[in-house]
This record gives sequence, C-alpha cells and structure tokens, in this order.
Amino acid sequence: MFDKLRDALSIPDIRNRVGFVFFAFAWFVFMIHVQLPGVNQAAWSKVLASGAFYNLLGFLSGGALQKLSIIAMGITPYINASIIMQLMTVVLPQLEDMAKKGGEEGRKKISQYTRWLTIFLGTIQSTFMVIAMKNSGVFLDTSVLFMIFAVIMFVAGTMFLMWLGEQISDKGIGNGISLIIFVGIVLRFPQYVGQTYASTSQGGESVINLVIYIAVALASIVSIVFLYQGQRRVPIQQARRTVGRKMFAGRSTYIPLRLNNAGVISIIFAISILLLPQQALSWFTHSGSTGIMANIGTFLNVWFAPSTLLYNIVYFLLVVVFTFFYSAIVLNTRDVADNLKKSGSFVPGIRPGQPTVDYFNKILVRLTTASAIYLGLLAVLPGALQRGLSVTTFYLGSTSLLIVVGVALDTITQIEARLAMRDYRGFIKQ
Repeated sequence: MFDKLRDALSIPDIRNRVGFVFFAFAWFVFMIHVQLPGVNQAAWSKVLASGAFYNLLGFLSGGALQKLSIIAMGITPYINASIIMQLMTVVLPQLEDMAKKGGEEGRKKISQYTRWLTIFLGTIQSTFMVIAMKNSGVFLDTSVLFMIFAVIMFVAGTMFLMWLGEQISDKGIGNGISLIIFVGIVLRFPQYVGQTYASTSQGGESVINLVIYIAVALASIVSIVFLYQGQRRVPIQQARRTVGRKMFAGRSTYIPLRLNNAGVISIIFAISILLLPQQALSWFTHSGSTGIMANIGTFLNVWFAPSTLLYNIVYFLLVVVFTFFYSAIVLNTRDVADNLKKSGSFVPGIRPGQPTVDYFNKILVRLTTASAIYLGLLAVLPGALQRGLSVTTFYLGSTSLLIVVGVALDTITQIEARLAMRDYRGFIKQ
C-alpha cells in the first residue's frame, strides 16, 4: 500500500494534483473560521441545540454552521440544484437532448443552469435561516440592511465552495464537490474522538459499549465497501464483423450493473424530508406560541422525534422508496438495450428489443431490492445502536459513512487510473 503511494507521489503530475487538493482543503478550513459579524453566540448555541436539521447541516459543513461562518450553508444548495437538474433531464426532453446529444457545449449549459439554480435555492434557504435567526435573537443588529448583508454573505459562501469544488475537479484528483463534503465530515472526527476519550476517562461512557459500537462501525464500513464495489456482470456477445475480405468473430464481454446505483442520495432525500418540516415549523413558531402550527410542532416533537419507532419506520420506508426511484433514473434500461442493438451486440439467449429491456429490468429490481433494504437498515441501525449502548459523545451516522467511504474509493480509483496510464500497479490487488 505505502509502496504504491510512494509510486504515485513520485509522479510530478499526480503529486501536484494531490498537493492542490490539500491546498484547497486548507482554504476550506480557513473559511470555516471567517465568521459573520454581529452574532450572539450564546443565543445561536441555544438554537442549534433545538434543531436536528441544523445539526445535520453543521455536520456536513465541517462545523461551519456551529461557528456561523459565511460558508454556514455548506455546499447543500449546489447538491440540491444538481439533483433537481438531474431529475429535470429525465422529465424535460429539451434538457435530455442537451445532455445526451449536446456534447461539451450542452454539458456547459447544464452546468450554467445548475449554478443559477444554486443561487436561487441558496437565496431561499439563507433568507429563511436569517429570518429564523433574527426571531431567535441571534443577531445583535436586526436592521433590514444587515439581514440583506447576511443573506448575501451566506450565498456568496456557498458559491465560493462551488467554485472551489470545480477547481479541485479540474486541477486536483477526484470529484471536487464530494471531496469538500468528505473533508467537512472528517474534520469533525477529531472533536468526537477527543470528547469520547475525555468522557470515557471520567466514567461517562462504558468502555465495553464503546468497543461494541466501534466494532459495529468498522463492520459497517467493510459492508459499505462491498456495497460500492458489488456489481452484476451481464454477459454480452458482439456480432461477427466483416472488414474487407476478413471476417472477425464477435467478442464476449459484459455490462457491469452496480449493486448500489443510488449512492447516498436516497438517504439524503429521506432525512431532508423528515427533518425539514419540523425545522420549518420552528422557523415560524416560538416558545409559548399557540395555534395550529404550534400544535403540529408539538405533535412532531413528541411522536416524530428521531428516537421514536414511528420516525425510524418512516425513515426506513423513505430510504427504500427513494433508492428504487433514483436507481430507475440513473440507469435507463431502455437506453442500454437500444445501444446494444445499435452496436450489433446482444445478451446470449435474449432477443434484442423489449425482451432485453425486460431482462435488464428484472436484474435491476433484484439488485435494487437488496441495496434498498441494506441502505434502509444502515440508515436506522446506527442511531438505534448508539441509543441502545448509551454512546452520546461519538457520532457516526449512515450518511457520513456512505459519503466518506464512497469518496475515498472513488479517489483511489482515479489515482489508480492515472497510475495505470504510466504502467504502475494500483493500490488494490486484483
């Protein structure tokens, strides 16, 4: 492993790209500490303690939300905009043609639309956040001019992270946006480890329960690796070709169908739908308020808290549904069958056309069922295990596990691809 890493870093191109990635990480850490002026930190800490949605955003932003930095919203508006644009390319034929047939120019236009949608979504999210903070007494200056200033700063922080991610993708290694989320999660781990060690040394945590929790977490990481690497290889036979007077026999190859086509998107969708209504109610209600909104908020707090059975059942079902939904969008079996037919290839024993589509759909349903059930269990079990073992200082959620492991595997794969171009062997032995 370390020999391969030395080989990779001995290549100037890879070494410069890795160095640029860490340089971008340093800028990200610096921006976390650039705080919005005029903030009552005590009031803000109280608001954070009462909102699970804020805690989720803070975890993905590396603690920028806890410090109320100008990048407090993190990269989530861009992620939401990217997901919406991906869904729109399926719904709108114009965007679908632009993505498939527009080439590089079409992809640039879709990227530009995504940036504008990011600004729009970021403005809406930051406006609601600023209004809620103003009502909670977070800002020392409550003038309209300062509210506008805060909204602009939050949106500008998100746009800076979006630009930084694009620079990482262009000049570094790996997907820049994913790496920013990755480092935002990893930055929180030293704090959790320090808190856990201090609490354990003082008798606040049971050593046995903590060891069991860490062992289960490591087992979950190993299973996630298998989930990301798992694939079903569908055999493909190419037809015979005649070139001039020579006839070439058709080659046998395969199409790899991934076990997990949805990635972490299904869990992010599910947890956003679960937490956003409760957080939105907190934006429009306050302590001592009455009325329908207050009654709904009380119901959600009592019966729909993260520790309740109803919450976890709905969470599991939403993850399963979104996994099927997003997998169907990511992999269009009709397009796969049409491309095989155009290239003169076929699945042995299956006729081209609709029978091939039905065959791929049958395989996809089986794969998605397995991954959906796994992702649903992964979404609810870590929290249940943490509460069952009374581990309160160390947090390792399903979303963070999937993101960290997936981004790490993707980055290693890209480094291996660059090594293979120079006849080096990769990190992972085949």
